[in-house]
Amino acid sequence: MAKLNVVATTPDFAAIAAAVGGDEVSITTLAKPTEDPYFVDAKPSFIVKLNRADALIEGGADLEIGWLPALLDQARNPKLAPGAPGHIACSKDIQLLEVPATLDRSKGDIHAAGNPHYLTDPQNAKIVARNIAEAFSQLDPKAATVFQANLKQFTDRLDAKLAEWVKLLAPFKGQRVVAYHDSWPYFAHRFDLKIDLFLEPKPGIPPTPVHLAEVILQMRSEHIHAILVEPYQNRKTAQTVAADTGASVVDSPQFPGGVKGTESGCIELIDYDINGLAKALGSAKTASVR
Repeated sequence: MAKLNVVATTPDFAAIAAAVGGDEVSITTLAKPTEDPYFVDAKPSFIVKLNRADALIEGGADLEIGWLPALLDQARNPKLAPGAPGHIACSKDIQLLEVPATLDRSKGDIHAAGNPHYLTDPQNAKIVARNIAEAFSQLDPKAATVFQANLKQFTDRLDAKLAEWVKLLAPFKGQRVVAYHDSWPYFAHRFDLKIDLFLEPKPGIPPTPVHLAEVILQMRSEHIHAILVEPYQNRKTAQTVAADTGASVVDSPQFPGGVKGTESGCIELIDYDINGLAKALGSAKTASVR
């Protein structure tokens, strides 16, 4: 059988699919690593790619709701229809956080299903990899043993790194970290951090001078030392806040390839993010001891 022709919405799901699929799959990624996943530039070429695909891997939980449904409608590929074997929704079996009791648009860009940034918790990457392996095995039963072997290799490697990461961030347990956008609840939950203060006044609403002044006051009073910023967010805003508070701006991509050195895959990406944060928090700790 020819390789499975797979389309992934974002580079993180593509990287896990590549780890699981190996030589048995050919993967196309729609979003760029430096692109906001809520606002992907839906090019006409994407329709052709979706039309020819055997499988679609998407995050679900409304992450791609602003651009993917229209592309799927135009692609007219029954293999990728919701419920079909070729439609792989990675949020299956994930315990989603921040599920709103009611939908209130005055609270900003909130998601009915819960926060969609669940891959910042490495444990969830294992669930996603399992979902992908099961779907690939159903689509190409002859290669099922390859997919399962690749899944085990990925999971074993992730488990080993997770123990390392927990140890690295353990000295900073309970510390508060600022983020530009509410992308990090799963990461905070996994590593016992507080990431609940944001440069955005509400999710998806650009920072305002009044809100930033409040954040700066809070950061000073609580001695908060790190601001997480993703490649498509306004780094200058974060730098201004950092200059006023003595904090470090930590470049924290959520997609492999978002910054140099993270192209290899999800494990390398998480490693980059965790080492960057640990370095910022560790420097602050050393400075305060002096």
